[in-house]
Amino acid sequence: MKVTTLTVDCGGTGIKASVLDKGGKVLIDFPYLKTPYPLSPLKLISIIDDFVKADNRIKRVTLGLPGMIRGGKVIVIPHYVNASGPRGVVDPHLKKVWYGFDMQSMLKKKIKLPTLVLNDAEVHAAAVIAGKGLETVLTFGTGLGSAIFSDGVIAPHLEISHSTIRYGKSIDSWIGEQARRRLGNQLWSRRVKSLIQELYPMIIWDKLYIGGGNAQRISKSALKSFDYKVKIIPNSAGVTGGVKAWDLLA
Repeated sequence: MKVTTLTVDCGGTGIKASVLDKGGKVLIDFPYLKTPYPLSPLKLISIIDDFVKADNRIKRVTLGLPGMIRGGKVIVIPHYVNASGPRGVVDPHLKKVWYGFDMQSMLKKKIKLPTLVLNDAEVHAAAVIAGKGLETVLTFGTGLGSAIFSDGVIAPHLEISHSTIRYGKSIDSWIGEQARRRLGNQLWSRRVKSLIQELYPMIIWDKLYIGGGNAQRISKSALKSFDYKVKIIPNSAGVTGGVKAWDLLA
């Protein structure tokens, strides 16, 4: 049986969706969709349902969300609880409907297909990890995403981005897209370097993978300072990982 997967990579600023065959080859790339705000869970489900209806070859769906996801349920999610998007004011109603929402069950009920909902960095990780030792993935985009694996087994998700780092700022705001635009790539890259230096003693990974939309903006000078334990991965991993993510359940 041919297993064709729709992978939806949801970010704070954009939504990317692709249809892939069982080997991870992209069959269709849907047009990039700017994340609409305000965005409720049901509105996102409707968007994904439209993707599913556009290709009858789809047999299952992998959804990557920018937040803390446990068992397919949204525990905490940034951006989407803000009526106007990233760094906006939290909307109490959106926060109420998002926190605790069982996205996996509700999406599966709507599209009537096997559905897997994970943190977006975990989907990225599925595309690149070797399954040996302690592997960490950091994704740099609207904010910071993270995932940790031990011998290929996914660890409980930690929202590293919520930790404070400088002057009481969260890592998310200190290293996110707004900070990069304000500072420029060179100064922002220094922050990336500092962050990695500070996280390593906390995690002591065997391998660190850096991905996300801003990974390619890290300066060459910062990259040269990274040792063999750090590898840059393409942003496309957020989509191609949608096939291999199912192997994490084995």
